[in-house]
Formats: sequence, structure tokens, C-alpha cells
Amino acid sequence: MAAKKLTIALLAGGTSGEREVSLSGAAGVEKALDPEKFDVRRFDPATDLAQLVDAAAEIDFAFILLHGLQGEDGTVQGLLDLLHVPYQGSGVLGSAIAMDKDLAKELYRLNSLPVAEWEIITPNNVDDASKITSRLGLPLVVKPVREGSSLGMTIAYSEKEVEAGIEMALMHGQEVMVEQYIQGRELTVGVIGNDSLTPLPLIEIVPGEEFTFFDYKAKYEPGASEEICPAPVSDEVRKKAQDYAVRAHKALRLRGYSRTDMMMDRDENLFLLETNTIPGMTPTSLLPQAAAEHGLPFPVFLEKLIELGMEK
Repeated sequence: MAAKKLTIALLAGGTSGEREVSLSGAAGVEKALDPEKFDVRRFDPATDLAQLVDAAAEIDFAFILLHGLQGEDGTVQGLLDLLHVPYQGSGVLGSAIAMDKDLAKELYRLNSLPVAEWEIITPNNVDDASKITSRLGLPLVVKPVREGSSLGMTIAYSEKEVEAGIEMALMHGQEVMVEQYIQGRELTVGVIGNDSLTPLPLIEIVPGEEFTFFDYKAKYEPGASEEICPAPVSDEVRKKAQDYAVRAHKALRLRGYSRTDMMMDRDENLFLLETNTIPGMTPTSLLPQAAAEHGLPFPVFLEKLIELGMEK
């Protein structure tokens, strides 16, 4: 007798600035899920929350493909908890912590994980750019504290650019992070598991020559960046980066899976940037690439995430 199909609520779209990325990922996930095993129903939280609540008793599992605020920050996770619908990845606490770059960096530092120095700016304490640069130096990275996909982020090479960057970042929220810029190579490391964690192969991200960093366009425009998996680094760097990613996952109270981004300077020192709790999920996104290199093709990887989510 064939096993009962699982009814999957695929949550995608939403109201954040990453809506289109979410919808693109959902199309890939829906295509990859085996129709013999899963009955997929799509819900867009921007318009379908009432329908999701009404259908909760019929749903076996929710696959969340929402990025940014009101999706990756614990809000949807809380709703699903109230509805008693299991889902992949981290719960309310871990999702909220990881979304707050300031709090995440505080927890990294408390767990002896290396980070660049930073300050938090709000509309009430916008300091003179010369004072910020005298404390942190130049260049500086300026970005919203609670935003994804590098939205609102700039690299400032002068005091004037610091001021402009803060002004732009404040359009995305009331807290802005100004941090030292680490010149070097960008690496990202995925982690999967609940109680037992497995780090995935490293990926090096090389933005195209026209990009100063891995911004929104560099992330999502086809061919704009090169992604090398496994990253061409020494075994020592690989082991250290994987150890840091596992420790970051634990420090932020995450579950299921995550992807931690970091910079490596010329002396091969690593600095953690942030940890993503719902990374991009098209077949060519970073985490699925690393999973495939590890031996988990995209459909198998998705089923693994569902299995880990059902364990909770």
C-alpha cells in the first residue's frame, strides 16, 4: 500500500523587498517536490493568511520560502506554531535572532566567533560621520540591521558616502549597522541537521568586475557572479570555516539548516557577516549547490529539510 501523500503548504511571496526572489524559489521547489509523495498548495502571506488559517487542519507541513521581514524573522513561524503546523528550519526565537544583525553579532562575539567592529546608528543618535570614521576607519559597510539580500547596503569610502549610506539604510528601518569593511574573499558555509549538525562544502562567491560587493543585483542577475563549489581554499581554512558555521548555528539557536556568510582577509583570517535561516532555494542557489556537492541533489535535499522539520 502506497504511503499517504503529505499536503505541503508552500508559503511564498510576502510583503518584503525580497518578494520576487521568494516567488522564484517557490517555483523551483514546487517543481522539484515529487508529486507521488507531496500534494503542494501555494499560499502567499501577502493575500492568503486567512485561507492558510482556515486550511490548517488539512496541512501536514509548511515549507516556508519567505525572505526578509514578516517571513524570515519569526513572525510566520509563530503563526504556524499556533496552528500546530510543522515547518522546516528554525523556530520563532532563532529566526528573530538571526534576522537582527546586531544581536547576532553580539552572540557570535560571546561565543568567541570573529567579527568586524561595528556601531549601531538610529535616527536619535546619528553621529557626525567624521566621528564614526575616526572610531572605525574607512572604508565602512553601511546596512540596515533587519533586512536581507543586501537591500539598503552600501560600502562607503569617504565621510560623505558614510552619511549617504546611513540616510539610505534608514529608509529600510530604524537601526543601521556601520561596520569595518573586510577586504578579501567571500565564503559561505551551509549547515544541516537538528541535534547532529553536518557542515556542507564551502562556496566562494566572486562578484563580477562591475560589482564592488555581492549586492542584490550581483546575487540574482544570471551570470553576474561566479560561485565556486567547493571553494579553492586550504584544508585548514575549510575546517575552520565549517567549525565557525556550526558554532554560529548553535549560538543563534537555529534548527534544520542555515547558511553563514563570512569574509577571509589576505592573512586567511575569517570574519562572520551573518547567518541566513531561510537561504535562497532555487536549484542553483548557494545552499542547494553545496548540498548537491555533498551528495544531496535538490529534490533529495528538500525532502531532507521536510524530514528534519517533521522531527520537531
